[in-house]
Amino acid sequence: MNRFMPSWMFIIHLIVGCSAQTPESRAHCQNPEFDKKVASYINFSVPTVSPTDLKKMKSAFILDARESAEYAVSHIPNAQNCGYKNFNAGAWKNVPKDTPIVVYCSIGYRSEKIGEQLRNAGFTKVYNLYGSIFEWVNCGYEVVDDKNNVVKKIHTYNKAWSKWVNVPIEKIY
Repeated sequence: MNRFMPSWMFIIHLIVGCSAQTPESRAHCQNPEFDKKVASYINFSVPTVSPTDLKKMKSAFILDARESAEYAVSHIPNAQNCGYKNFNAGAWKNVPKDTPIVVYCSIGYRSEKIGEQLRNAGFTKVYNLYGSIFEWVNCGYEVVDDKNNVVKKIHTYNKAWSKWVNVPIEKIY
């Protein structure tokens, strides 16, 4: 411990320093302008992972924090819809608390808020998909509809947000 730092300050410094993601260590979006937009909307209160990180995770439980109409258009394969407006962390009580959980939405704002609630409910390995489903499709990864068919469409929330999806895909809002 630093002899000039009171012990309580050292503990806070240690906790914050070990849990915070620096700009260098966090996930990034391919498009620098989209990366700036995403970073401006989230607080990094939940550790972030990239779409590539998620693809490498073998046992992650994936939660889609968008509303059911958005999820029905397309979602990441094997994702479960949890919604945002009426989210209930208790609905996931059968998921072991140490299971890696990756939450996503359109860009990462709603999923970060759901991730915070999951962490407050005792889940220990919760991650926010940085850039969320927009970055997922921008990376060229497949999405499926509510019948589990691979589709070339995405719900982009509204026309203004559509500009952040940079691949040839049908944009629905």
